[in-house]
Amino acid sequence: MARFLNRNMRTFLATQFRMSSDQLGELGKGAGKGGGGGGAVREAGGAFGKKQAAEEETYFKRKEQEQLAALRRHHQEEIDHHKKEIERLQQEISRHEGKIRKLKHDD
Repeated sequence: MARFLNRNMRTFLATQFRMSSDQLGELGKGAGKGGGGGGAVREAGGAFGKKQAAEEETYFKRKEQEQLAALRRHHQEEIDHHKKEIERLQQEISRHEGKIRKLKHDD
């Protein structure tokens, strides 16, 4: 079942990627097919349009890397928290087992 869902998801994502890339046109070559212009410089095309498109790509790649780094930090903090919680609970278990041993010893 998992293989079936995975294959469908891959097909869906590939289709979505193709559809979104068709909307772009060539970066820096004017407005593209999407409707929204993106500013006078981009609409004019030429070297400035290509430069702006490259800067935008760089910006979004950097933003994505920052978000991924933040997500990794968050997950690591969650892991650390859960490890501390496990340690605390193991100490509680040991404490209760000690109480049970003491009760058995007192009998």
